[in-house]
Amino acid sequence: MIEDEAGNALRLWGEATGDAVLLDGFHALKHALRFGADVRVAVTADKKSALDLAAELADDLTDVLDERLVEIPARTLRELLPRVHPTQVAALAVRPDRRANLDTMSRAPRQAPVVVLDNPRNLGNVGAVIRLAAGFGATGVVTTGDIDPWHPNAVRAGAGLHYATAVERLPLPELPPGPLYALDPEGDDIRSIPLPDDALIAFGSERHGISPELRERATRLVALPMRPQVSSYNLATSVAMALFHWGGPDPAQRP
Repeated sequence: MIEDEAGNALRLWGEATGDAVLLDGFHALKHALRFGADVRVAVTADKKSALDLAAELADDLTDVLDERLVEIPARTLRELLPRVHPTQVAALAVRPDRRANLDTMSRAPRQAPVVVLDNPRNLGNVGAVIRLAAGFGATGVVTTGDIDPWHPNAVRAGAGLHYATAVERLPLPELPPGPLYALDPEGDDIRSIPLPDDALIAFGSERHGISPELRERATRLVALPMRPQVSSYNLATSVAMALFHWGGPDPAQRP
């Protein structure tokens, strides 16, 4: 019976691999389930340890994980993944509908900003920003440029919280509507400027900053306070500071 269950899970894994989102690790699966992801298959090399972790950190999901997680041999798990997460848990889920995400970010009135990452280069930073955006209750995260914000490395860094906010890649001319506040060292001190709920808050790369094209589209340039001779903040730190300044409702009260 156990062998049949494992064999069926591996068959489902093979069928889903093409367009599915890899949820790498217990925390990614936990968050994806909490925010309604369509998880097609979930596997682990140590189900008891995974359920013990659930009992400690996600008791609301213990029964769900007991039902959904299928134990497979550790060697087989290593064959499925580029690298195995320390929790020895992995899953495949359906990527959210793009049209639905775009509609969410374009809907008016918007109750929280959309974060725009202008041509980011580091997938780990992208994932960290998405995790922040989810925590603050931002409406969504848009990336421009050529990297996919749903890349497995970004989903891993975001701990599965891509499912807690709208995440899409768009060309610059197709950004959602709303006033565009772009972070730039030459901008006005952000502390003196209230950020509206329907704002787009744009961040450039740590090395190059915002692009000339985005600068031209900006409603206003704003700057984070920074000590002289300090070059820049980490991207996720900059996003956290801006979203904290935006404030808005208590994150615990947001949907």
